[in-house]
Amino acid sequence: MSEKLNSENNSQQSCPENWFASWFDTPYYHILYKDRNDAEAHAFMDNLTHYLNLPEEAKILDLACGKGRHSIYLNELGYDVTGTDLSENSIAEASKSSNEKLHFKVHDMRLPFEEKYDAVFNLFTSFGYFENDEDNFKTLTAIKESLTEYGFAVIDFLNADYVIKNLVADEVKTVEGIDFHIKRYVKDGHIYKEIDFEDNGKKFHFTERVQALQLSDFETMMEKADIYLLDIFGDYKLRKFFKNESERLIMIFK
Repeated sequence: MSEKLNSENNSQQSCPENWFASWFDTPYYHILYKDRNDAEAHAFMDNLTHYLNLPEEAKILDLACGKGRHSIYLNELGYDVTGTDLSENSIAEASKSSNEKLHFKVHDMRLPFEEKYDAVFNLFTSFGYFENDEDNFKTLTAIKESLTEYGFAVIDFLNADYVIKNLVADEVKTVEGIDFHIKRYVKDGHIYKEIDFEDNGKKFHFTERVQALQLSDFETMMEKADIYLLDIFGDYKLRKFFKNESERLIMIFK
């Protein structure tokens, strides 16, 4: 999940609206997810840019870019890339890779850019974190308003039907000597992940929460925003989307 959470020492509290602002800004978020498959991510970017037939020096906005793994690779492919994220720490780390055609900035994805882009990518389930549905609509509208006349946008979201059907309720994941105790469940239309661990004698608790948005939910929002949904894919190889079988919900729109 690439923008979100809440941390407390020795206490459990309700998940706040801006949980993502604190969780994504901690080093533990990046430790837990350090083993993400970069080869798969690169292949996805290859497939996506080929499918969109972007011009050689296209300007791409990577919305909720984290530490910039997609942005950096897209820049290596020759594109002029701007990566943005709400996490100041992530942007500080990503900015170490900056060059004349690779820029990073702290930005709230609910707000449009004055500059227009040939493509806007929102990858790795970086949507649906907000408490208010209106914020999802604001994000979609901001994406649309940040596109050039002939630009394309992409949202790479989890397939809620598949995730819920295959939910692993309890798991312990050990990374860099830290045992992350993970519980997953569905409640009030959201998919929750409770994360508990100890480090240096301190106990930590974080909660990730994302709306279990389905294709029909996106279609309703897009129609309201006067957005045209061009195509739908179910995985990073851009194969057909199947509601009960596909791991991802990848939407191409403008």
